[in-house]
Amino acid sequence: MKIYTKAAFIILLSSSILLSQRIKDLTFIKGITTQQLIGYGLVVGLNGTGDSHRSSFTVQSVISMLKRFGITVPETNLRTRNIAAVMITARINNMYKSGSQFDVIVSSMGDASSLMGGTLLMTPLSGTDGTVFGIAQGPVSIGGFDVSTGSGGRVAKNHALTGRIPSGGALDRDFPGGNLTPGQVNLLLKEPDFTTLNNITDSINVRYGTGTAEAIGASEIKINVPNNQQASLTSFIADLESIEVIKDVAAKVVLNERTGTVVAGDHVRIAPVTISHGGLNITIRSYPLVSQPPAFSEGETTVFNNLVPTVESEAGNVVSIDGASNVQEVAAALNSLQVSPRDIIAIFQALKEAGALTAELVII
Repeated sequence: MKIYTKAAFIILLSSSILLSQRIKDLTFIKGITTQQLIGYGLVVGLNGTGDSHRSSFTVQSVISMLKRFGITVPETNLRTRNIAAVMITARINNMYKSGSQFDVIVSSMGDASSLMGGTLLMTPLSGTDGTVFGIAQGPVSIGGFDVSTGSGGRVAKNHALTGRIPSGGALDRDFPGGNLTPGQVNLLLKEPDFTTLNNITDSINVRYGTGTAEAIGASEIKINVPNNQQASLTSFIADLESIEVIKDVAAKVVLNERTGTVVAGDHVRIAPVTISHGGLNITIRSYPLVSQPPAFSEGETTVFNNLVPTVESEAGNVVSIDGASNVQEVAAALNSLQVSPRDIIAIFQALKEAGALTAELVII
């Protein structure tokens, strides 16, 4: 048996180059928000992969549904293996109007094994206050399968208990609010940042004149619509969103300990520091010894497993970094150590503790 503390010498570093981005991609208009909708319903038409009788809420739901059609069925006689209770969720823009269609997500909440081939029955979708805003219905697409045999065999692909119904939801009523003020538009940054906010404000004032845009805090910009643009607010907003600005980003190093991936941003800096790294290989060899008793004796054959460990220690690598001013220099310095990605993660954490790394560490 061999235990190695060293792996392949791989490191992934990515530089985030500052490029112009549209205001549309960095902000959203105040008042235009996302609405969350939710509903409870039944998926029918399953091939024996639905909820069992142990899911009492499914049985109760089926009985209540059948009563609406004038059919009364005793609970003891009801078998629901072709039916599954599900939760329906949707996220839509509050600017949608009555009649708009949208996708819905269907997720099993019982002990069903698959939603493949099922159809969602008409289900009301309500908002956070319980108001019903739309209806969902249609065939469920799960993008995979999960098939089991009576002998215990199973073939599966992707997740079969969550699916989507493209354009399966329809809006019945408009959301409250969502209207724009004719003379004023407020922009909210998706990621609050003073530098980015200042860049956006300056770009708007250059395009439409000084005083058009005013920064409020670190995430909001108040825009006074020019008089010659108020007649066509839609055209003004479309032109406003097309303005390109420079987005500033903080220095970050993202570490994924599960995959050993290291991604560093362009603003990452390393102060002068010395890094020492060494490897250790431990080998354990087995030498079995057999004790055989003489013939016609009452002794038993005994096997003794003699384990002899040996240790090989490699000379540690020592690298002095005079100071890395960009991500390419950081990559070159760390690659010179010839260490694995997981060791790179440990080195970054040690650099942060030593105060030599000018960046935020994000571990995922």
